Amino acid sequence: MKLHIAIPALDELEFLPHTLAAIAKQKTDYPFHVYICVNQPDAWWYDEAKVKICENNQELLRFLKGVKGVRGVEEVKGWGGFSIHIIDKTSVGKGWSGSSSGVGWARKTLFDEICKTAADEDVVISLDADTLFYESYFQSIGDNFTQNKTDVIAVPYYHKLTDDENANRAILLYEIYLRNFFINMHRIGSPYAFTAIGSAIAVKVKALKKIRGITPLSSGEDFYLLQKLRKMSPISNYNSEMVYPAARFSTRVPFGTGPAMIKFCSGNFQSYPYYHHSLFDKIKETYDIIPELFTKDMDTEFIVFLKEQYKTNDLWGALRKNFKTLPQFTRAFHEKADGLRILQFLKAKHNEFKLPRLASQATPSTFEGDISPLIPHFSSLSNDELSTIRDSLFSIEMQLRNS
Repeated sequence: MKLHIAIPALDELEFLPHTLAAIAKQKTDYPFHVYICVNQPDAWWYDEAKVKICENNQELLRFLKGVKGVRGVEEVKGWGGFSIHIIDKTSVGKGWSGSSSGVGWARKTLFDEICKTAADEDVVISLDADTLFYESYFQSIGDNFTQNKTDVIAVPYYHKLTDDENANRAILLYEIYLRNFFINMHRIGSPYAFTAIGSAIAVKVKALKKIRGITPLSSGEDFYLLQKLRKMSPISNYNSEMVYPAARFSTRVPFGTGPAMIKFCSGNFQSYPYYHHSLFDKIKETYDIIPELFTKDMDTEFIVFLKEQYKTNDLWGALRKNFKTLPQFTRAFHEKADGLRILQFLKAKHNEFKLPRLASQATPSTFEGDISPLIPHFSSLSNDELSTIRDSLFSIEMQLRNS
């Protein structure tokens, strides 16, 4: 089994060398090959506000081609002897055109290039250009796939804090959002209990081929990738090693870590709300009656919402006709009521939801894993208090990932 490391890079000359250094320190029995797609829209060459990014990308190309000796243009020997395959989507005439741009297209280009030559049992490790990890990370991923029957791993993650208190506050608020979502999805037994972070995914080549690769979106491609893979087979949420993505403000994608941090820093909680645990319970109510739905129609808040989304009052008729056993029907149910529909439901209900009065009496010292009583207080909590909450949620999440 070989490991194929996929890294999209846009204006990453400052950060990518640190990720390459982390790769160079890897102690692993598995051979690996690094692919880097340096990219940006071609139109940016003619945009005064963006041309500097293009020039920085060119400098990054020159840096990569000079890493400890060039061996050809497209492939060079990297630090520590590993090879780097450079995909140039930045030079004039080679950048993205039209709507075919963004990190989704970069990841698709990387994955497609890897799949051209990789064996089915090989593994793609998806990273970002600002991701760090310890020296046994690659070994842990290879061992995980070798020892366990899984095709996909949503790798654990943790954002380390920096000297920038504004950035620290923003990333802590965002991580609390992510971990609250994961813990509650796991609690209700949702098949879509995973965290989609592009730098924290590892997947077998055969699984990528089976779903016909990644859907190239401008952002959010990691979520849709994991959702497609989950509809094919279960996702493992555990790995003995984790990744440490950078916590930095960014506007390069419409949503994700960078834009979320900007919104949290400005006090905007609307795009990434802290969903009350009772909203997840409404989904669990529907999960609990799946055996009844197999034979008759019933309504819950979630089912009424799905009817509105699909614009039909007959959600299950075709499923009952085509899937004759309860396990088959259950799987089809979850494919229809997927992670996207759950997220849409939570957002819709969150906008209607009013926190119980009891929540106003909560304090950080009473925190026991459920953030719901603390939601009204987040704007007034100190960074140290937020860090304590984040680390508590992280501990709970890691136990659930390993359960």
